[in-house]
Amino acid sequence: MFDLSSENNSDEIPTDLSSENNSDEIPTDLSSNNEPESNDSSEETEPTEKHKELLKLLEIEKQKVLEHEEKLKLVLADFQNLNRKTQSDIENGVNTKVDEFILDFLKIYDDFIRAKKVFSENKINTTGLDSILKNMNSLLKKYHIIPIDALGEIFDPNFHEAISIITDPDLDDNTITQEIRKGYISHERVVRTTLVEISKKR
Repeated sequence: MFDLSSENNSDEIPTDLSSENNSDEIPTDLSSNNEPESNDSSEETEPTEKHKELLKLLEIEKQKVLEHEEKLKLVLADFQNLNRKTQSDIENGVNTKVDEFILDFLKIYDDFIRAKKVFSENKINTTGLDSILKNMNSLLKKYHIIPIDALGEIFDPNFHEAISIITDPDLDDNTITQEIRKGYISHERVVRTTLVEISKKR
């Protein structure tokens, strides 16, 4: 006779084994699912050939930009220098023409001064001349044409021109003793030097 209980027990063993096998399969599936993620992350960190090529092109373009910036700076500096030179040339040209006009005016002014001196020495009324000279003086002052005061000063070739020398032991060398023709300054520029007489000790 067979023992039925033993057969039933033998049947239970495979059931338990199958359950164990099923429980083992779950970690296997999970580990397999995780593997592709690690592969994807590694692929993202590694630059592709296309990426490398784009980086190389970017560096080339950056270098070109730097070169163009340097050229632009040089061109801008040249333009600024040219602009300053042009402005200076214009100012010098204008100043030259203005100075020429002032010199011509001063010649006429000197003639009136000499005429007044002669009239005064000959006891001739100078009222008319005085009025004209007053207007001339106002015009010179209006346009900032200032006379150079040289009498008693030490000779300075920037402002004076010596055309006569006298001996005077009581004065320092190169002391201006007489203004022969008045000099003038216009806007800090010497338009005309003063003709002077200077002294020497010996």
